[in-house]
Amino acid sequence: MTQPLLQAADLRGAARLSSDAVEGLATLVEAMQVPRSGAARPSDLAAAAAHEPLRPEREAVIAALNGVLGDHLAATGNALAITMAFRRAGRPLQVERAALRSRLAGATPRLLVLLHDLCLNDLQWRRADHDHGAALAREAGYTPVYLHYNSGLSVSTNGRILAPLMERLYDAWPMPIERLAMLGHGMGGLVARSAIHHGMFIQRGGLRWPTRVNDLVCLGTPHHGAALDGSAKGLSLLLGATPQPPGHPGHPGHPDHPAHPVLARLGRLRSAGIEDLRLGNVVSAPGGDDGTQRGATVGLPDRTRCFAIAARLGQPAGGARARLASDGLVPVASALGRHREPGRDLGFAAEHQAVVPDTGHLDLLASASVSRLLQQWLG
Repeated sequence: MTQPLLQAADLRGAARLSSDAVEGLATLVEAMQVPRSGAARPSDLAAAAAHEPLRPEREAVIAALNGVLGDHLAATGNALAITMAFRRAGRPLQVERAALRSRLAGATPRLLVLLHDLCLNDLQWRRADHDHGAALAREAGYTPVYLHYNSGLSVSTNGRILAPLMERLYDAWPMPIERLAMLGHGMGGLVARSAIHHGMFIQRGGLRWPTRVNDLVCLGTPHHGAALDGSAKGLSLLLGATPQPPGHPGHPGHPDHPAHPVLARLGRLRSAGIEDLRLGNVVSAPGGDDGTQRGATVGLPDRTRCFAIAARLGQPAGGARARLASDGLVPVASALGRHREPGRDLGFAAEHQAVVPDTGHLDLLASASVSRLLQQWLG
């Protein structure tokens, strides 16, 4: 018998969502073979989930729901809301020295923190049998640690949560850290920049780790915003990250799949994280974290080597068409931090920029060209 995609605890969490925000969600979970069972207290859900077998398909759906509804999930205390944590192989790391030494056998003085994109999760760094973190571990001696977070929250909120968590990781590392690198895909690059900013300037007294970040690599990060229309916000990322190919009847994007129309409705929702990705916000605009206005321009950290990798679909174009070049989600100019207004141009060094041709946004995760660049820059 086919194992259900979501667990009973997930369905109980979904039942708590307001009907106006997720009309048709019941159809979605039924289409994905979610079993119904008796009620359980929300406080029991996290403990129960810790003992369930890890299923990448379930993790992908939960991550996508957090991308489009994560701010609502968190505000209502819903059990489906992802709590930020560092993970390895999809399991949380206890940020304590002895626990890290036990879990991370063979840890090195080179720490690499990887931050996933909107609607994705830490397991999805592996794509087409490649993981940039694992490759840098083999080739450059890094120990990769993967951040798992609710991408529907505003980038600024995630940055504020991550800043003290990074300080704890830095202090608890099993040995003195000789090199600290951060690698962010899409939104992950914005969250990394936000955490460094909050750690240096917002947290009372400042934190130590932001000045110890040697390298920050932004992989397809929309520094000046992304092209997100009503159907692309999270939905395309979710569908592109599922195990089945797009033409397969078991793919939720296939017109004949029973979940397809419901996922399309979910794709029209706008979380604060989605709005921040659309605008390229690193910090929130004055007045709150609702993600509906452009925040202040935040420059690159001046004590860190910063790199930007963009992807481009199709052949290079000149003139006005060059401004339309993108990876299907993020314009090339945005990924490279370029802007016509000098005060908003991020000024990545020319030798710290690269454009990968004939590559889509998700395919950056499996790109051999990207892997070579990472080893060249970080090795």
